[in-house]
This record gives sequence, structure tokens and C-alpha cells, in this order.
Amino acid sequence: MDKNILSIIKDRQFDDLQVLFAHMNAVDIADALEHSDAAAAVEAFRIVDERISSDVFSYLSADRQHAILGKLSDNEVMEIMEDLSVDDMVDFVEDAPDDVANRVFEAVSDEKSEIVDRILDYPDDSAGSIMTTEIVELAPLTTVKDALHTIRTSGVDKETIYTCYVIDDERKLIGAVTADTLLYSRLNESVGDLMDVNIISANVDDDREELATKFSKYDLLAMPVINRNDRLVGIVTIDDILRVITEEDTEDFSKIAGVKPTEVPYMKTGVLAHAKSRIIWLITLLVTAAVAGIVLGVFEDSLEQMAILVAFTPMLMGAGGNAGAQSATLVIRGMALGEIVKSDLAKLIWRETRIAIICAAILGLANFARIFLMYSGREYTVTLAWVVSLSLAITLIVSKTIGCALPIVAKQFKMDPAVMAAPLITAIVDCAALIVFYFIARSAFGI
Repeated sequence: MDKNILSIIKDRQFDDLQVLFAHMNAVDIADALEHSDAAAAVEAFRIVDERISSDVFSYLSADRQHAILGKLSDNEVMEIMEDLSVDDMVDFVEDAPDDVANRVFEAVSDEKSEIVDRILDYPDDSAGSIMTTEIVELAPLTTVKDALHTIRTSGVDKETIYTCYVIDDERKLIGAVTADTLLYSRLNESVGDLMDVNIISANVDDDREELATKFSKYDLLAMPVINRNDRLVGIVTIDDILRVITEEDTEDFSKIAGVKPTEVPYMKTGVLAHAKSRIIWLITLLVTAAVAGIVLGVFEDSLEQMAILVAFTPMLMGAGGNAGAQSATLVIRGMALGEIVKSDLAKLIWRETRIAIICAAILGLANFARIFLMYSGREYTVTLAWVVSLSLAITLIVSKTIGCALPIVAKQFKMDPAVMAAPLITAIVDCAALIVFYFIARSAFGI
């Protein structure tokens, strides 16, 4: 962020700021207001050109939006909200306090208020919750000339004019036609003759993650949304999908790290809230660590007779946990991208097992050589090297198998695969590594 702009806003040099804003796009203006003092940002927002003020408003954080809205008159609120796209207004109202939301609904037209209410009724993770109703609709008998006139007269208020959707008398979606097709066609041709009937669409109840997969697979900029009766109710655009992808990835990364997901930015989240989001998993891992302690207790007699075994315990547990986390992370990512499905479980285990065998062979030989050199001259050196190396190899194979299987099993039971990632897998593998190691050591050393 340009410090000069922030300084101008801070000093309230609004004449200079107006000149600067005239040569900036809405995103950069919003960024400047976001990083400015709240009171100065509210005043600066008032001098933003009214033609882009609603765009600037849509790019601001919820906190800054609420601060600005609280200082605006009812007429100013009405102008911004009427210009704001339906999906942006839905996002704002969804996070707004009840008094702010009520003020917004009172400011906008009844028609827009009803549309926003209807979208808010859809489940948060559905296609309906992120769609907009501002689309260009055409009838199949409409001529190209009339279609272009429709775009010119109403397109300014639509989310996109590149793709126009063709509906019948019952509002059922029957096709789509692009703006360039209309531009290059004869004026007397009908839209029905030009439209593409092979349309990729979504249902209002479809999961938005599945929607993101469709966008990627078919390389779409927008996708029509239909209801259970095949009637067109809106569209989802690529900007909404990019936001979904960002939110879902953030949520998955949080779960993989053992942190409760939150939509509030890191720097705006209080210390107590951060601690609360992490403590549940830390307590869970504390309990699982206690289980590992119980396993060690079972082999206490063996450890007393062969104390050297303790030195290799952290290495085995760490290697197993890392190996399992590797497999789990790749499988979770593959599932999110649609590359891996539940029916792939057997193939996945076979593939990861082969990968694990290769890794186990290399690490086992390297570890054997390391122990042989470090403990040479002792009567148990060769046996110790074989015990640790074999335990390491088996631990890696078990870890990678568990790591690849648990996310798919979680999906089978309608759980989030990310929950089965690094923290939980590490805890399970730690216990498995200890059991494998000490059973082999007992057999080899007769303890």
C-alpha cells in the first residue's frame, strides 16, 4: 500500500485525494481505505465517485463496511445498496448485526429485499447461497436485433452480459447464447436457432465445493443455477467460485494443522479466540500422547534391560508421523480436486504401499549403515541395526497406509477428511510405531 495515499487520507487532504481516486480502480481505493484510520476512511469514502462507490464498498471488510454504513444517511445507504450486486448484498447482510441488516432492508426496494431474503434461506454451503439473480434472460423466438437491444438497455445492471440464458414460458432453462455469437449473427435470426442446448448447470442445493470442481473441469466463467423444477433462478460467477476455493482451502489447512476454522482474519482475531480455536486439538493430542505413554509402560521391563532402545523411539515416531501426514495431505488434496473418489480406496492403498516399500527400503538401509557405524564394536550392534531398520520400514508402510485410507474412510462416514489429517494420524501412528518397535526388539533380544 502506497504510504503517500495513507498519509493523505490521515491528514484529510480530500482535494488531493479526489484527484488520486479518479485515477485508481475500486480495488485499490478499498485497499487504501482498509489500511487507513477508521474515522478518516469514513470521510474519505464520501468523496469516492458515486459511479464506483458501491464497487469500493463491496471490496471492504465487513468491519469497515459497518463503520462506513453507520455514518451514512439513509439516502446514501439506499444509493449504495441499490447499486450493489445481489450476491455482494447477501454477503454483507449475512455478516451484519440485526440492526444494520434491518436498516439495509428498509433502504432498498421490496423486490431486491425479497431476492436477498430468498438467497439467505439457502444452506450456507449450497450453490443457491452464492448465486446472483442479475442475469440476461431471453426467449427462444427473440431476434438477434431485440436481444442486443435487451443487453444494451438492461445489461448495465446485470452480473455479466457475456452469456445470456434462454428460457421458455415456464422459466425452464433451455439454452444459452454468448454475446459474441449475437454480434456476429444476422439481426433477423432467432436466439433459439443460435443457442447452445448442451448447458452445464447446477442445482440450488448442490454443494458449492462440487460447483468449484465443475468450474475447473469445464473452464467456465459463469454457471446457471436451476431449482428442482428446472427453472432458472440465478447464476454463479467465477469470482464467487474463487472466493469459495479460498475459504475451503483455508478451512482445510486449518483442520490439517489442528486449528478450528474461522472466517475472521488472523490479525483481527483476539488472542483468547486464537487460543480457544487451538486448545481442543491440543487436549485431544494430549490424550493420545497419554496412550503412547501407556504403550511405553507396557514395555517398561524391556526398556530397563535394553535402555538403548529409548534413543531410537523419537526417530521412529517422527518418521511415522511425517510419512502418514504426507499421504493424508496428498489424498485430501486429490479428493478436493475430484482426482480421488471413495471407490479408489483399494487402488490407493496399493499405490501408497508400493511407495512406502521404496521409501522404507532406502531409509532402512541408510539407518542400518548409520547405526552400524555409530555403535560399531558392541556385541549387539548388528542386531540393533536390524531391529531399528526393520521397525522403521514397517512403521513407514503402516503409516502411509493409514494416512491414505483414513481421509477416504472419513468421507464414507460423512466426516470432513481434513479432520483425519496430520494431528490425528500422527497420534495413531505414534502408538503403532511403538508397538511394532518394541515387539520386534523383544523377539530379537529376548527381553
